[in-house]
Amino acid sequence: MFRYHLQLALHSLRRNKMLTALMVLLIAVGIGASMTTLTVMHLLSGDPLPGKSQRIFHPQVDPMPDEKMREFPPDMMDYTSAVDLWRARRADRQALVVDSGIKLRAPDTGMPPLMTTMLSASADFFPMFDVPFAYGSGWSEQDDAKRARVAVISADLNDKLFGGGNSVGRILRVRDADVRIVGVLKPWRPSPVYYMVAGGRFSAGDTAGYYGKTEDVFVPFFTGLEINDGHFAQFTCWALPETPGHLQNAPCVWLQLWVQLDTQAKVADYRRFLAGYAAEQKAAGRIRHAANARMPDLMEWLDFNGVVPRDVKLQTWLALAFLAICLFNTVGLLLAKFMRRGGEIGVRRALGATRGTIFGHCLVEAGLIGLIGGTLGLCLTLVGLWAIRQQPIEYADLAHLDLTMLAATFALAVAASLLAGLFPASRASRVAPAIQLKTH
Repeated sequence: MFRYHLQLALHSLRRNKMLTALMVLLIAVGIGASMTTLTVMHLLSGDPLPGKSQRIFHPQVDPMPDEKMREFPPDMMDYTSAVDLWRARRADRQALVVDSGIKLRAPDTGMPPLMTTMLSASADFFPMFDVPFAYGSGWSEQDDAKRARVAVISADLNDKLFGGGNSVGRILRVRDADVRIVGVLKPWRPSPVYYMVAGGRFSAGDTAGYYGKTEDVFVPFFTGLEINDGHFAQFTCWALPETPGHLQNAPCVWLQLWVQLDTQAKVADYRRFLAGYAAEQKAAGRIRHAANARMPDLMEWLDFNGVVPRDVKLQTWLALAFLAICLFNTVGLLLAKFMRRGGEIGVRRALGATRGTIFGHCLVEAGLIGLIGGTLGLCLTLVGLWAIRQQPIEYADLAHLDLTMLAATFALAVAASLLAGLFPASRASRVAPAIQLKTH
């Protein structure tokens, strides 16, 4: 029966080529516009650490001296709290992170100095976040303790300085200090750069910066504080630092701590530990609001910060509205097409075709239009994503169609056309055969 419906649908489409082309174009344009923005939304709102994000947590305490307790603790930590919690080693893994700008050069390449970014992080950063290595590895906890002058570099920096070869063992000069390369990353592009997300709810939706590229140089946390001392930016201060950029003893929050907890029992235990630490610091007079402590997991933290840019959300809604308009027009064209064939439908009904048969035939025809429109819409989606990649925005290079969205393109096209065909097919199936035969 389906094959029969398909033959009739193909015959009908060929018989009204102009009308068919118009409906296919409407579906294609609507699908192209909506899938372009839906693909970007899909890429920016997905889980950046699938299979592990539910085990990664962002502890927060409130060292602010305000009289009234804030609704939420600061997005970053003060140095004392972060280092105290990190040294307690109560999690399966724990990583301190803070970024800063640096000037570096590779002395044996003869290339001019570069301005780039450096992440100061403790040793657990690499295994905790499943960072992939092309050559070498990260550093050890002993390197953290000894403040070893070692570094891991990004694939981009390795390509730029060393032509993509194995640069383990070579020397970089970071500001005035020499560091030895112990690892080179594979291309690594988390979306967003989740370990540095903070302050998103204060940005009024301007969060495209979270989707920039990762840092080029990674060094042990305390090594980074030494070699780039005076060049760290505070997130929030409640008094002026004695020396701007020297923040270890400043009344400021400016770095982050991430912990990995592999079981629910460990999560509960760490929450009690965090509350106990805040209460202990309150008793010592360093923290005023001990109750203002929390520990969201990674996805909760990204949602709290509203990481998906507001303009992407707006574009998605506009594109879906445009698709709805296209479908509304398709409904009208299908209705006109089916009702023009009232005589033919009346004859088929008189010869024994049931209402269900007529309804099914019309839906198959509508679905076929959606399938053809989806194919053209896929081409328009690829063009749209290419256009986005030409824009000077941080997430431009992420705009590629994956298999999930490829399948979604055809599914949405067929579903939309079937939806558009429901009402016209229902009207066509209720054609009275006697009236049509008398008229024609």
